Amino acid sequence: MGNPTPSTNEIGLKVSIRLHEPEGGFRDLLGTLVEVDAVRKKDGSVKKFDPQTIAIWKVVVSQ
Repeated sequence: MGNPTPSTNEIGLKVSIRLHEPEGGFRDLLGTLVEVDAVRKKDGSVKKFDPQTIAIWKVVVSQ
């Protein structure tokens, strides 16, 4: 994926985002991008994240 972080073009799409954790390791977010720094999870909660901590991300394509 050419973009290091999601942009406004991806808002509304389902994404998978892997974030660097400050104490080491990673955590994953999966859900609908509602802002360039926030994802709505399946349970309806919105999780904000720092785009600077993104290790990798992609749009999830339903089959």
